Amino acid sequence: MTTELKGRRVLVTGAGGFIGSHLVEALVRAGAVVRALVRYNSRNDWGQLDRLEPGVRAAVEVRPGDLRDPFLMDQVVRGMDVVFHLGALIPIPYSYVAPAEYVDTNVRGTLHVLEAARRHAVARVVHTSTSETYGTAQYVPIDEKHPLQGQSPYAATKIGADKLAESYWRSFDSPVVTVRPFNTYGPRQSARAFLPTVLTQALSGDVVRVGSLEPVRDMNFVEDIAAGLLAAGTAPGVEGLTLNLGSGRGVRMRELLEIALEAVGARPRVEIEEARIRPDRSEVMELVCDASLARARLAWAPSTDLESGICRTVEWMRAHLAEYKTQLYNV
Repeated sequence: MTTELKGRRVLVTGAGGFIGSHLVEALVRAGAVVRALVRYNSRNDWGQLDRLEPGVRAAVEVRPGDLRDPFLMDQVVRGMDVVFHLGALIPIPYSYVAPAEYVDTNVRGTLHVLEAARRHAVARVVHTSTSETYGTAQYVPIDEKHPLQGQSPYAATKIGADKLAESYWRSFDSPVVTVRPFNTYGPRQSARAFLPTVLTQALSGDVVRVGSLEPVRDMNFVEDIAAGLLAAGTAPGVEGLTLNLGSGRGVRMRELLEIALEAVGARPRVEIEEARIRPDRSEVMELVCDASLARARLAWAPSTDLESGICRTVEWMRAHLAEYKTQLYNV
């Protein structure tokens, strides 16, 4: 299916991020002509794109900018065949601190992408959602019909963005498909997430500080999620759909911690730190994916088991440990 992307002009927003950089890499290898939007900064820092192999990075047209600028988004989208929209503010703890910034980036930024894509007749927009929009599971596994619940400002803004994407399909016949990945991990992930927090602390010291170990998550290796996004960019007849991407395996954070420490080969002291625990009504206690629709419509299924994926992640973290502030809580 990725052969259908060969020679296609493709934009990835959020390309400097964790999943975005893996998607860019996969698109280049599929033969797409890739334009990558990274958030502007005066250091000319391209985020995780700077860690791509030189030959892959050289094949990418990098455009610094900001989703919140509709004029710039109009320029960046112009001429594209497919837009993969991953750009967003994602750390949940920071959304408690700066909710207005999340609204501006996640909701208004998505509006700018959708409107530019409509104006320039883009053939497919893949809008990236999150399993956090479901909130704590009312039933498991969670399919796409599960109610949405904003249990954090982050989740609320992603629900808003998802509904905008839906509205553009319903109102303007925009060719939008929404992809909803469950928890994703792997090389190049920032320490704002549970696994890299645990792994980098375990690799660098004798204490691992964590938040609640009771929630259950569906963990997915980043290359599998990138493959699902690629499939959503090419599969016929999926416009207007929302498609879950996940493994269907629920893992309690306590078990995930043990798997991670075993992969590192260390037995540090584990401490629960109050600052890392979400407010009671904000914590999402269980997320387990039903991805049967993606299997049927995208011919997609994850291929990396959790233990193997974590071992691969450990090796990358070990080689890049100096890039992490391992003893700081990364909000």
